[in-house]
Amino acid sequence: MSTPSRVIGVLGGIASGKSAVARMLAGPQGRVIDADEIAREVLVSPAVRFDLLCAFGGDAFDRQGQPDRDAIARAVFGSSEKRAKLEAFTHPPIRARIRAALEAARRAGVPRIVLDVPLLLENEASHGLAAECDEIVFVDSDEAERDARAVRSRGWRPGDVARREATQMPLAEKRARADRILENRGTLADLEKAVGGLVAR
Repeated sequence: MSTPSRVIGVLGGIASGKSAVARMLAGPQGRVIDADEIAREVLVSPAVRFDLLCAFGGDAFDRQGQPDRDAIARAVFGSSEKRAKLEAFTHPPIRARIRAALEAARRAGVPRIVLDVPLLLENEASHGLAAECDEIVFVDSDEAERDARAVRSRGWRPGDVARREATQMPLAEKRARADRILENRGTLADLEKAVGGLVAR
């Protein structure tokens, strides 16, 4: 009889290193289910492109006719009404794909499945994914460093991290809901060592 897959949820602030931790936790034999990657796929699907055009007009697309994630983000993070409109037609297909990927990984006997889902707790009532986790890990990192990281790697403006997190569950609450806390305040080697210790336990 095969050993059941272990499902691990990863939480943390924006640009805290969640994706890196997710990859390390999964390891070569595991699988990461990346909600942001799935969201990008959903955004360019024909049905959602049509909904984007109807909801936001041509401003939601770049010169090549592709959905402009930065323009969409600027629009929705400044308006709860626009954000709700976007989520109404993007979240259902994103959730369906995450759920399908989770079940496929379980059927394949993947030993560790890591859910890198930023709104794992916020939208729990809709997707039920937090309840699927055997363990939830919170990646803790300094706010100033996270903001600087987002400016460097994502081209965001200073302060964007705090502005976007204001629309989400407070980090203190996410931290309290986690089973384990993983500090990310040093080098990549430090983080790898910390994750290795967590996997060993």
